[in-house]
Amino acid sequence: MAISAACLLASILAPRSLKAIGAEKSDDAAALQRQAAQYRSETAKTIVELQQFRRTETVGAEGSEGRRGKATLINLNPDINTWFLLTLDWGSAGGPLTYHLENAKPHEQTIHLSESDPHGIQLSMDGHATNCDLWSGANAVDAAQRSSLPYAPLCDGNLYLRNRVTGRFTALERVSGFLRENVWGGEAIVGFVRKEFFKDKFIERGAEESAQPGAKGAEHPNWPRPASLDAEKPDHPIAVPNMGIEVGQSGDNLMPGRWYPALGLPGVYVSSIQPRLINSEILSSYPGRVNNLDSVEASAMDYLVAFDLSDFDVGFALGTDHPRVGWSPRPPAEMRDTLPGPDGINTAAPVITNGMVSPALAPHTVATFAGGFKREHGAFRYGPFSKVNRGSHYGFVEQGVVFSKLVPSLATLYVLDDGTMNMKTWTEADNTLLGHIRFARQNGVPLIEHDPTTNTSSPGALVARWGPGNWSGSADEELRSLRAGACLQESGNKRFLIYGYFSTATPSAMARVFQSYGCAYAMHLDMNAPELTYLALYLRQGSTTSVEYLVRSMSESEKKTDNGILFRFLAYPDNRDFFYLVRREQKQ
Repeated sequence: MAISAACLLASILAPRSLKAIGAEKSDDAAALQRQAAQYRSETAKTIVELQQFRRTETVGAEGSEGRRGKATLINLNPDINTWFLLTLDWGSAGGPLTYHLENAKPHEQTIHLSESDPHGIQLSMDGHATNCDLWSGANAVDAAQRSSLPYAPLCDGNLYLRNRVTGRFTALERVSGFLRENVWGGEAIVGFVRKEFFKDKFIERGAEESAQPGAKGAEHPNWPRPASLDAEKPDHPIAVPNMGIEVGQSGDNLMPGRWYPALGLPGVYVSSIQPRLINSEILSSYPGRVNNLDSVEASAMDYLVAFDLSDFDVGFALGTDHPRVGWSPRPPAEMRDTLPGPDGINTAAPVITNGMVSPALAPHTVATFAGGFKREHGAFRYGPFSKVNRGSHYGFVEQGVVFSKLVPSLATLYVLDDGTMNMKTWTEADNTLLGHIRFARQNGVPLIEHDPTTNTSSPGALVARWGPGNWSGSADEELRSLRAGACLQESGNKRFLIYGYFSTATPSAMARVFQSYGCAYAMHLDMNAPELTYLALYLRQGSTTSVEYLVRSMSESEKKTDNGILFRFLAYPDNRDFFYLVRREQKQ
């Protein structure tokens, strides 16, 4: 999308000549030092200045009707090689125009301005270079911007222009957003409604069924590790009529704690459990860290989906609106200074967030699930983390672009440029990874944390501490609610990303469930409603795509049109952030 950027990029464009320059290439140590200083500076800045690894080049440009100017291309993170900002400056009164470009083939294709052709960019792949005219003649980049498509194809589909679009909000999100932003005391009203009307609203209570032939199913060493259950409890299948993923089991009954392969989706497994069935030694462990479970959450049904990480690449995308980059209202006043936001910015412009999977990846996407808290809730009001790092706002990175810095001591799911996914509690030392991080999302403190010195895992230190853990909304409100979380399980030589849906739970119940499945690390995601704990799987047969939901009520999140249902995150933009999984054969 075209944006007036005279002020935004003046400091970047001013010293450039009209010939291609190398002053800020990724191997220029002086440029990297300057950019690292900009990244670290505690001053107001642009999102461009927050990208310490960026590479900039400028050439003379010729537009339609012979007009002359200059073009500047910024690769926002050359090691990731996916997102670029193109700025065209024709010396007009409106100032430069900036466009957000996406490389459709970041692993194979490089993009540079062309010194030999002043009308566009040069794409190189497999040793062959071609020029693509973007701004002369038909002015392809402006035509793509006028299309208003979230991803407008350029250069025969090898490049996309990302356009600013409106993301879809559910009715619940619209009402709660209106109250928070337009009504005095709106946050308190939303909290009251959540406590009085949403507590246990989505609870599921499975009923034990008599054992049927074959009900236990098979197990396999390459499958996820089953849950550790109490040998003294009845070993009966439990009815799961609301689970929407087909596993080929007769009826709606599954053995608790066991894994079942999802039909037609190799590498995807489904499990269900009630916390009351967990091994009693696990339930009584770490009493200082985990609260005892009450009878309601102990009997509530929880569903889990595991993804074999040898089969999938994990991605993360910001929504059109959330999470934002400015201040959360939660930290104490003394933590919020005069900066526009905790990282010196309060807008992502001219970088575009558009809340859906890239068309290059959508045909190969197997699953999507909702992300974490909004920025409003993604910082600490109470406890030690509220008093450091400007309130410890949760950080996030998409395609190597830092929108909010990763904060030490917070639970972090991240993906490196080689496709490796990991979860850990972030440290200052981990910032050496920043140049190679493709995706990252922080969301509070860990439910399960790993000690690398002893190679053991245990419930997080703040699981039972409501305010300091930022689990709900007040210092002592022990709120059972629909919740979601993610964990990393290592089983033999296999690693699995596990998504957990808890029909009503406190963080203590979530920790016990993840603990029973042998998770090395676990973190909270979002909560309170099916649209905020959404997970969908996509099955493809020829040109037909069908969808299965972890819980059937999640289908209500989809957009319904006269021509049928459009799938959230795949077919239309959404206001919220999300994760997605792509078959590993298809590189991101």
